[in-house]
Amino acid sequence: MWLKWLPWRFLIRQVAEAHDFLDPIALQSRLHRFAQPSEVTEPVELLRAGVLFHARGLINTRAIQHNLDWVWPFWVERQFNPLDEAFIPRAFSITHVNLTHRNWTAVGLPDFDELPIVDARGLVTPFLDGWSLDFWVMTKAGKTLIPSKLEQISQKLVFDTGLAVETRAASEGLALSSRVEVRHNEDGRFCRIALRADAEIDGALVVTLRPYNPEGVSFIHEAALSQDRSFWLVDDDRQVLFSTPVDHSLFSNYRRGDVFSTLFSETEQIEMQCDVGMLTAAALFDLTPGQTKSVEVNILLEEENESRHSHPALSSDSEKPAWDEALSDHCALQIPDQKVRFLYDAALRSMVLHSPEDVYPGPYTYKRFWFRDAAFILHAMLCTGLTARAERVLDRFPARQTRAGYFHSQDGEWDSNGQALWILNRFCELTGRPPKESWRKSVKKAGEWIIKKRHPDDLDALHAGLLPAGFSAEHLGPNDHYYWDDFWGIAGLLAADDLCQKYEDPVSAERFRHAAAHFMAAVERSLKKSRALRSWDGIPASPYRRMDGGAIGSLAVGYPLQLWTADDVRLRDTVHFLLEHCFVKSGFFQDMIHSGINPYLTLHVAQVLLRAEDARFFDLLQSVAQSASATGQWPEAIHPRTGGGCMGDGQHIWAAAEWVLMIRNCFVREEGQRLILASGISEEWLKTEKPLSFGPAPTPFGDLFIRIKAANGTVRVQWQGDWRKDPPRIEVRLPGREPVYPENDTAEVVVTKIGD
Repeated sequence: MWLKWLPWRFLIRQVAEAHDFLDPIALQSRLHRFAQPSEVTEPVELLRAGVLFHARGLINTRAIQHNLDWVWPFWVERQFNPLDEAFIPRAFSITHVNLTHRNWTAVGLPDFDELPIVDARGLVTPFLDGWSLDFWVMTKAGKTLIPSKLEQISQKLVFDTGLAVETRAASEGLALSSRVEVRHNEDGRFCRIALRADAEIDGALVVTLRPYNPEGVSFIHEAALSQDRSFWLVDDDRQVLFSTPVDHSLFSNYRRGDVFSTLFSETEQIEMQCDVGMLTAAALFDLTPGQTKSVEVNILLEEENESRHSHPALSSDSEKPAWDEALSDHCALQIPDQKVRFLYDAALRSMVLHSPEDVYPGPYTYKRFWFRDAAFILHAMLCTGLTARAERVLDRFPARQTRAGYFHSQDGEWDSNGQALWILNRFCELTGRPPKESWRKSVKKAGEWIIKKRHPDDLDALHAGLLPAGFSAEHLGPNDHYYWDDFWGIAGLLAADDLCQKYEDPVSAERFRHAAAHFMAAVERSLKKSRALRSWDGIPASPYRRMDGGAIGSLAVGYPLQLWTADDVRLRDTVHFLLEHCFVKSGFFQDMIHSGINPYLTLHVAQVLLRAEDARFFDLLQSVAQSASATGQWPEAIHPRTGGGCMGDGQHIWAAAEWVLMIRNCFVREEGQRLILASGISEEWLKTEKPLSFGPAPTPFGDLFIRIKAANGTVRVQWQGDWRKDPPRIEVRLPGREPVYPENDTAEVVVTKIGD
C-alpha cells in the first residue's frame, strides 16, 4: 500500500528531464486539454489494441523497407511503390502499417470460430494473426506469375457448395487459380485450398510459406518437410498438407533472403530454422506444357481425432447443408439488380459467419465483441429472420453487465446500456415474444445505471442533464459529451419502459418513461443553449463542438432510433451539412480517425433520407454498392484514391448489417404504428417484367411477404402478412408515384405515376 504514496509524477518528470526527454506528465496534460474532462481518458481495451497494432508496425519498419527484393503481400507491393497511388512516404513514420489496402474476406462454417482470411490477391492466412500461404507460377526461363505484383486479377465469393473465395490470375502464358473454403470431415475442420496452374513452357506451381499477413510480419522460426514429402510442419505445431508429394523443396532464413531468390536451385532443403523469425519455404510442383496441374492444400484448423500428419480424406460432398440450415428462415430478396442482390446474400452469410456464439464486427482486426456493433448486427439479423442466432447472443448480455448495471465491452463508452436495452426490446417487438425472465434484473439495473449516470439537470453548463464526457464511438473525436450517447440513453430508457410493461411492472415502467422524458428535455435545452457556437443549423456531435463530421453520430436520433419525426428540420439540416461538407465521391468521408469513406455511415445518411422520402438516398445506396470489393465486402473505411481499405477490419460486419437493413427498409419499414411499403424501390428495378419480392420479413406486427410487379406503366404491390393481431395501418409509398392508403382487409394495390 505504501507504493501509492511515492511521488510518481515527480520521479517520472525528473527521469525524463535528466535524459533530455519531453516531460510526459506535461505532455499528457496538454493532450487532455483537447478533450472534455472525463473519468476514462481512453478505453484500456482500445489502448491495448493500438499498442499491439503499432508493435507490429515497428516490426514492419525493420523487416520490410530493408528487404524490398522479397515478395510481399499486395498492400506492401503497392504502398511501398513510389509510382503507385497508394504510395506513402516513410521518413518520419515510426511504424509501417497497412493504410491503403485493408481488404480481405473470411471463409468458414456456421458456428465455427476459426475464420481464415483471403486477401485481395489470394494470399491465405489460415489462423488469426498468423503466417500465410501464397501461390505463384514460375518457369525455368524466368517468367513469373505472382498475384501480389499484378495490377489486375479476378476474385469472387461463391455460394455454390457453401462459402468459398475464388481467385484467378494470368500473365504471359501462365495461369493460376485458387479456391479457398473451410471443409469438415471425421478428422476435423480444414482450410482447403484447391489450386490449378498452367504454363506454356516447363515450370512449377509454387506453394510458399510466408512470415506475414495483411497486417504485416508474423514470425515463423522453423519448418520442415515430412519424409514422405506430403506436408510441412510449421513451428512444430501446424501442418500444411499437400495432396501430392512435393517435387522440389526449398527453405530460406532471413540472412539468406527470401526463398523466392533461390527457386529452381539444384540444392534442396527439407528443413530450416530462423532465429529472426522470417523463415520462408517453397514447395514446387512440376508443370508440363499443355497440362493443367491440380494440387490441394489443407491446413487443420480444429482436430477431432489423432489424425495429425495425414492428408484428410475429404469427401466430395459440399458444406451446403450446414449453410442451408443456418439460412433456413432468412428473408429472401429477388430483384433484377444482380449486384445489389449478391451484396445482400453475401452480407447475410457474413453475419452468420461472424456469430459463432458472440457476434464479431470482423474476422481479424475486430474479432472481439462490442455492444455498439452488436446492436446493429443483431438488428439486421432480427429484421431478416436470423432470430435464433441473434437470440443466443442476446442471452449472453447479462453476463457482461457489471454490478452497477453497466453493460461493459470497453471503458468510457456510455452508449452501450442504451444499445443493449434497445436491441433486447427490438427482439421482443420483432418476434412478438415477451422478454425473458432471465433478462428482468439486467433490464432494470441497466435503466437505473443510465438515470444515475446523467449529470444533474440544474448544472450550470451546456451538458446539464447529459451523460458524462466519454470516448463513445471513437471516430467522433476526443472525449466529449456526445449527443450520440444521449440519444442511445433515451432510447434505452424507453426500451426499459416497454420491457417493464411486458414484465407487468408498471412502477418501474413509469420511472423509466419519466426519466426518458426528462433526459430528452435536457438534450433539447442543450441544443438550444449551444446554438450560438455554431454557424450552421443542425445537430453537432456535442454541445461544445461546431458542425463537423462528428455530427454523423447525432443522426442516431432519426436512424435507427426514430426518436424524432422523419421531417424534423434539425435532422434535415444535419444531413444537408454532411452532404455539403463531408462527402467525397458520393460517400461520407470521416476526417477524424478513419480518414476514409465509410460505407456504413453513408448508409446512415441514406436511411435518414429514405425516412424523409428524399430520392437522394438511392444515389448513396448505389455508391456503397459500387465501393464493395470483388467479393462483396466493405472495409470499415475506404481510401478515396485507391478504393482499398484504410481503417479497421478489411471485412466490416457492421457495414454488411447496414446493407441488409437498407435493403429491408427499401421494401418495408416502420414509422410509428404504420408499415411503409416499397418506399425505396428504384424505378430502374421496375424496368423488367420479373417481379420483385422480399420476405418473410419480421415486423412488430408479424411477418410480411411483399411482391412488386410492373406492367403497362402501373405497378402492382401485393403483400401477405402473418399478423399477430389486427392488420396494421399500411401505406404504399413507391417513389415518384401516388401514395396509397389501403383498407385493413386489402392485400394488393395498383400504384400509378404522379399526375396519371
